[in-house]
Amino acid sequence: MSDKNLVTATACVAALLLTGCGTIRYPTYYTLNIVPPPKTAADAGHRSLTAAVRRFATPDYIRQGRIVYRESPETIGFYDYHRWAADPGATITTAMIDTLRSSRMFSRVVPDDGLEQQEYVVSGRVERLDEVDYGGGVRVEARILAELVSRRTGQTIWTGDASETSTIETHTIGSIVDAMSHAAGRSIDRLVASMETQLARP
Repeated sequence: MSDKNLVTATACVAALLLTGCGTIRYPTYYTLNIVPPPKTAADAGHRSLTAAVRRFATPDYIRQGRIVYRESPETIGFYDYHRWAADPGATITTAMIDTLRSSRMFSRVVPDDGLEQQEYVVSGRVERLDEVDYGGGVRVEARILAELVSRRTGQTIWTGDASETSTIETHTIGSIVDAMSHAAGRSIDRLVASMETQLARP
């Protein structure tokens, strides 16, 4: 075999190895779909309050982009070809803003821009947003922490911790993401309801 033919054959073998015998698999991207509850009647007692919402933090393993599954409490696995189109922390932050606006606890709710114009600041962290494959069946877990702080005094007015679990009947990625959306949405609803109870106190 000539040198030219040898080079050509080597290049073909390398191409086949890289493309999996001619087939390239591309990732599929997903996003959480969290629907805020309908707007409630305005509460005159809270209409003058304003709030800014800081972007919710996420653990590094969630922020890296691939959808997570756990086969035991100590191990974390990643789907190579199923990934988040947007950081779940950013999506959950937007959902928190929408839910706070729907609750009408505040006259104005905006993303925090650091200009210190709003009276209160809401911040939080997404602790869990995982598929769980141990303990019987397949389920998802969402856990979100949040707090409300007075910008003027720095005092923590309220803290909340909400966890939700959803069982998966059909083990598909679409079902997993849908269940994560519902679990995260219910966690946000619980947090906002708890915050509202705290603000209603004298």
